[in-house]
Amino acid sequence: MCSDTRVALVTGANKGIGLAIVRDLCRRFSGDVVLTAQDEARGRAAVQQLQDEGLSPCFHLLDIDDLQTIHALRDFLRKEYRGLDVLVNNAAVFFDIGNPTPLHIQAEVTMKTNFFGTQDVCTELLPLMRPQGRVVNVSSIMSFVALEYCSPRLQQKFRSETITEEELVGLMNKFVEDVKNGVHQNEGWPDMKVVTYGVSEMGLTVLSRIYARKLSEQRRGDKILLNACCPGWVRTDMGGPKGIKTVEEGAETPVYLALLPLDAKGPHGEFVMEKKVEQWGLRPQFPPWVPL
Repeated sequence: MCSDTRVALVTGANKGIGLAIVRDLCRRFSGDVVLTAQDEARGRAAVQQLQDEGLSPCFHLLDIDDLQTIHALRDFLRKEYRGLDVLVNNAAVFFDIGNPTPLHIQAEVTMKTNFFGTQDVCTELLPLMRPQGRVVNVSSIMSFVALEYCSPRLQQKFRSETITEEELVGLMNKFVEDVKNGVHQNEGWPDMKVVTYGVSEMGLTVLSRIYARKLSEQRRGDKILLNACCPGWVRTDMGGPKGIKTVEEGAETPVYLALLPLDAKGPHGEFVMEKKVEQWGLRPQFPPWVPL
């Protein structure tokens, strides 16, 4: 490893879509690929699995709910590579429909990881992104569903082209508090089957738009492209056995965005599904598997 070597990193990558993304990047990315996981044993086992396939990722511990591990990863990238070229934020949690965990606990846990954990990773790692870097936040089409089920007042806020990161954080915290107080529906939040997941992914999609806007304003010449995407309904521990895609198929759109040509001008600040941009704020053609 040296500072001249390009490097790609994937969070939540010891299994499922994350592992498939690492596998594909190992085959197609011209540089080192770092597989991260919150459990060291599982992460190293995943690396060994790929090594047995003739690939050569390296492992680094990362629990996106733990700032200490985020800082350790940041310091590792600074020391070994002096930067980062590709960041795929894949780590997330999901409570199945019918899960007996109280809704306010689901809201707190889901928001902590899917929104705030990813935000913490971006806060520390986006400054390391080198020119022509690529950032992919794996979100979900459920962010569009959640937006549609919000009150008009909340829809206006989440659609805003000028919403700030601070305002978005305030909304995400308010959602958790409103669920805890049993007033989230009265406050205009969605009444849907997977409300906590949908709202957390809506937050992540909007956060991606905010970060892309900041990159365009502050680092325009660096041509860094940042997007959110939906991998589809994939047969994983999270997606369940009825998913209509394999993990390899689920990895296609994230990898497509991670490997956008160095001279590409876009997409940037978009939400991408099946390698196509879905306009945020407009109702897409929801796939039949979406639990409306």
